[in-house]
Amino acid sequence: MKVVVSGGGTGGHIYPALALIKTIKKQNPNVEFLYIGTEKGLEAKIIGRENIAFKAINITGFRRALSFENVKTIFRFLKGVRDSKKILKSFKPDVVIGTGGYVCGPVVYAAAKRKIPTVIHEQNSVPGLTNRFLSRYVNKVAICFEEVRPFFPDDKVVMTGNPRAQEVLNSKSSSILQSFGLKENVNTALVVGGSRGARPINEVVIKSLSRLSNKPYQIIYATGEVHYEEVLKEATLLGTNENVAIVPFIHNMEEVLASIDVVVGRAGATSLAEITALGIPSILIPSPYVTNNHQVKNATALVNNGAAIMLEESDLSCNRFIEALDSILLDDNKKITMGEAAKKLGIPDSANKLFTLLLELVKHER
Repeated sequence: MKVVVSGGGTGGHIYPALALIKTIKKQNPNVEFLYIGTEKGLEAKIIGRENIAFKAINITGFRRALSFENVKTIFRFLKGVRDSKKILKSFKPDVVIGTGGYVCGPVVYAAAKRKIPTVIHEQNSVPGLTNRFLSRYVNKVAICFEEVRPFFPDDKVVMTGNPRAQEVLNSKSSSILQSFGLKENVNTALVVGGSRGARPINEVVIKSLSRLSNKPYQIIYATGEVHYEEVLKEATLLGTNENVAIVPFIHNMEEVLASIDVVVGRAGATSLAEITALGIPSILIPSPYVTNNHQVKNATALVNNGAAIMLEESDLSCNRFIEALDSILLDDNKKITMGEAAKKLGIPDSANKLFTLLLELVKHER
């Protein structure tokens, strides 16, 4: 069996794809994969480290405002379709799956036109432009939130969840907190603004450091590599906090998530898949800079089920930030109740469900 996977732009599109590939390889090492992305995208770097065959096409996304650049994008799309057809003709895949990002557009469209079974995976509660366009041509649409179902043809939609959820479930609690200079068996919050960090979150944490130093809980604070030096300088001026560990980036995220009690961060779909799979309460600060404000809608799905607290960036303050932390980390009953609510929203066998969907399409085609 041969599978083409395409997804790019952000880790939220790439890591689910990678989790799916790893799961399938464990179950069936004979499956061949080809990943199609862009040279300049994050996917080229990430997939390149994983020893997975990679091909690149040149494509850019549409701009929301009227722009001559959109005319160029149309021509790039058409060329991307032609290039994708050549790649598909050479590789001869049995099925093609797109996990999001504009690079999926020409790849999945080209596959559909070549009558190759196709799937798109929509991680968010509101679909992006690319997946809305592709839903007219693909065989199936895999989703992670019921809220997104009405945006797609109902007969094509299958609830699978996010493959990243199944991947993090393999992680076990460990003594990882000691490597951050923190104590074991103390309630711990992970504060993170995404792989590149988020300035508004960094600012509220810095302003809260003196008050956090008096708390009976502890914090792992990932600033993002771009902001790390600046944040560390400001934190040093305020004095060292023994209960706050400041790091630029967390590479072993699965192990850390398995060892902490609360997550504070953005409401990206992949992050939410991780925390619901593990049953972790969360304080969500949705990014206001995303398409259709979809992170607010992602967060709302958890809030409405009692699994999270939402703090919108426009209302973010030290008082609200610390009150939210206190309300969970100083109340074990609430922490347990929220964790159980989060767990109910998780789909632990998500990668298996998506693999089964691919197999069914291939079998039907044959």
